[in-house]
Amino acid sequence: MMYVSRERASAPTRRALLVAGAGAGAALAAGCAPASAPPAPAPSGSGSASASPRAARNPTPGAMTLFKDPGYNFNGLTALGGSGVGSAEVGEVLTAVNTINKAGLSAQTYVKTFRALGDQLLKAPPGAPADQQTKRFRALRAAQYYGQALFFVLGSDDPGAEEQLYKAGRKAWDAFCGLCDPPPVRTTVPYGKTPLPVWFFRPDESSKPRPTVILTNGSDGQNVDMWTYGVPAALARGWNALVYDGPGQGQLLFVDQVVFTHTWEKVVGPLLDWLTARSDVDSGKIALTGLSMGGALAPRAAAFEDRISALVAMPGCVEPWLGFPPEIRQILTPDKAETNRIWNKEVVPELSPAVVALLKKRFEPFSIPAMLEARKGKLFTDFYTPAARIRAMSINSVIPRIKAPTLVLDYEDEQFYPGQSRRLYDKLTSPKDYVKLTAAQGAQLHCSPMAPQLHNEVVFDWLQKTLSGGG
Repeated sequence: MMYVSRERASAPTRRALLVAGAGAGAALAAGCAPASAPPAPAPSGSGSASASPRAARNPTPGAMTLFKDPGYNFNGLTALGGSGVGSAEVGEVLTAVNTINKAGLSAQTYVKTFRALGDQLLKAPPGAPADQQTKRFRALRAAQYYGQALFFVLGSDDPGAEEQLYKAGRKAWDAFCGLCDPPPVRTTVPYGKTPLPVWFFRPDESSKPRPTVILTNGSDGQNVDMWTYGVPAALARGWNALVYDGPGQGQLLFVDQVVFTHTWEKVVGPLLDWLTARSDVDSGKIALTGLSMGGALAPRAAAFEDRISALVAMPGCVEPWLGFPPEIRQILTPDKAETNRIWNKEVVPELSPAVVALLKKRFEPFSIPAMLEARKGKLFTDFYTPAARIRAMSINSVIPRIKAPTLVLDYEDEQFYPGQSRRLYDKLTSPKDYVKLTAAQGAQLHCSPMAPQLHNEVVFDWLQKTLSGGG
């Protein structure tokens, strides 16, 4: 990482950093933070393959490059990866990719194409009336495609459609859930003034106590991602799986307008209260996973909750603020007025439209004013408040409090939080394991977008072994 002194950088230096082709815009598009060195070797016995230096090759060679822009490519690969669990269809995604590339890649063409695909799937298919299973999985795929459109809508010609797109995806998700057998228990769990929506999936409707996994999303994922990264894997093993929206996520962000909190134990605590009161939950076998930035949220909760029997960080994330490039982080000073003066007078006038769109998306889960301004096509003027909130998400000081056995996943070519999985692993004092998923497995990049089935195999094999006493 580039060293940034406490003194404010000069305007010319800052402008050069922010508008350079390899500056903040490229870093944000690729996943925010560049790696400063090749990945360190895995701990002995981790079963991980060593990684080659990131600069030595293209992390998405050949057919893995759907779009030339790495940000769009990552999202496209994520959609494609869901095909193995029914949350996408290979032909649908690749046809959408071809349509977008033919029209010219942009936020507008991406949103329009994937939104239309979602709309199409919620209509009756041609021919005979659809049966329940057909309706079910068409709704699941629609939820995926609406989520794809939602991610880029703030950079499109219709940013005000954000809430509408979220609700379309949520309607599709709920339609899918209603057609599951058995359907998940859908309810809310108390949390401050805004209850948390939850979906509790079970292998059957008996009252037999079972191991249960709480699936924690990241900063911009949707519920369909929690299906891809855990629900079928849990059900296939006879486990329960709890999916929920927390502050800064899903309904709480886009509808209820509640931003992220760094005290995630106050989010998970009520979920545990609800679970442990159920006869079909083995209260001694409750696991917690965290995907993407959830790799900071879940460990934070585990540091204060002894009812968690096993923890998985996917990947490990110690300081979410480091997921932003130094060109962005150096804007934040101890003084709010000075920070916002720098932002509005020196930085914003020099930003490209692409960087503006990315910053709107990255900051909205931490600032409702920023989200509402973005829906009007405007960039937020208060940089200090959301930036300070993101910086406060650091879990560095509480990691030694974690007592639960912990699996830390890492990924070759991790583009959001490079090096942070090792930081988390090294600081843990609880029983721990570290696994790096690699390009040789087709599992490179943040959260292994092309290999969620392999990802689930690693996670649930470890959970099964850990909670059965074999770890």
